[in-house]
Amino acid sequence: MKNINVVILAAGEGTRMKSKMPKVLHEVMGKPMIKRVIDTACELGAQNICVVTGHKSNEVQEALKNENVTFAVQEKQLGTGHAVMQAEKYINDDEDVLILYGDTPLIKAETLQKLIDYHRSEDNGVSIISAVVDNSEGYGHIIRDKSGNFVKNVEYKDATEEEKLVKEINSGIYCFKGSSLKKALKLITNDNVQGEYYLPDALEIILKNGEKVNALSIGDVTEFFGVNNRIQLAEANKIMQKRINEKHMLNGVTIISPEDTYISDDVEIGCDTIIYPGCVFEGKTVIGEDCKVGPDVRLTDMKLSDNVTIQYTVAMESEVGSGTKVGPYAYIRPNSKIGENIKIGDFVEVKNSVIGNGTKVSHLTYIGDSDVGERINFGCGTVTVNYDGHKKFRTTIEDDVFIGCNANLVAPVTLKKGSYVAAGSTITKDVPEKALAVARNRQQNIEGWTKK
Repeated sequence: MKNINVVILAAGEGTRMKSKMPKVLHEVMGKPMIKRVIDTACELGAQNICVVTGHKSNEVQEALKNENVTFAVQEKQLGTGHAVMQAEKYINDDEDVLILYGDTPLIKAETLQKLIDYHRSEDNGVSIISAVVDNSEGYGHIIRDKSGNFVKNVEYKDATEEEKLVKEINSGIYCFKGSSLKKALKLITNDNVQGEYYLPDALEIILKNGEKVNALSIGDVTEFFGVNNRIQLAEANKIMQKRINEKHMLNGVTIISPEDTYISDDVEIGCDTIIYPGCVFEGKTVIGEDCKVGPDVRLTDMKLSDNVTIQYTVAMESEVGSGTKVGPYAYIRPNSKIGENIKIGDFVEVKNSVIGNGTKVSHLTYIGDSDVGERINFGCGTVTVNYDGHKKFRTTIEDDVFIGCNANLVAPVTLKKGSYVAAGSTITKDVPEKALAVARNRQQNIEGWTKK
């Protein structure tokens, strides 16, 4: 089977975005639009992907430096045909070429595969993705003869009144034979009001060369939804959000309010998990089965085991074991490993720490740079004091320790197994096994003081 090559046009300035950032780097559901198009091309098994950059080319290329793509630069934006001309050296005569757009992030790989299969089965010189829409204003129109054969593509502004009534429109997404495209590019002219080279002109050139041109109509017009301003960016986010959420719901996840739930593409969620409103899951977050997540939880690159309950919490780059309850109003910072059947309660912050099974941290506590054992009780207001102004130090708390409220543990310090810390103590020395550490002044009651 012939290889499929891809050219992605991403040179435009995108002035209607009113942004300092190149348009194609604006994100749809947490991923730059151009990256979504590249990922779709990779799903097809494309051998060569060429991105044509132009406006702020260096920024676009830097953002894509880890992608397996090549670049061509359109120094002056002189139309879509001119943009493809810049990538001509990446177009091989004996291979098919897909033309995609960096600001059209919703196209699906399965739709493009249908186009490729159709293109090859019909032996077309070029195949177009088209769709039938109610409002065709602003699009190129596909004009066919009485037998349904492609005759021409006509832009709305150039169409006759009869042609404007045609509802089949050109998406701008094409599959060309490499040789046919290269021949057509040499014959496209800029003899028009704008003085630009238009890629749709290649369709009639190929047709006149005796090759077949045809259009494959698809049902979901949202797939070639282009983003030109912030309103359309929000609409694209909504479309992608709906797709992602529906995928999870069909896989056995309950999402109480899909409109208020934002899940990135790479997130995994186990069956019978319930997602409450206001949740945001980002990166490579993995959520196990039978969890209850939300309301208002933001997870970034997190791993939650089965049967975790977490609400009103921000958590990132950490792990939470099965049966653990987190929140409300907890903050889990990177490099934390929280074990099983643990309570991380309200206004608790954990950073770069390991917490053993069965431990209770119910409220108003900071655990940073600590190695915490099993079955420990943290009293309200406990602080691991890990920073001396220059360096960070670790606190070690062994199994079965009981820490009273309002305790400060000044690292580096170790609390041995089964020891106790009296409420209100500031601990600066290691506490022996099963000892009680008291680090506070003895209480004095001064009788009759208020009368004075």
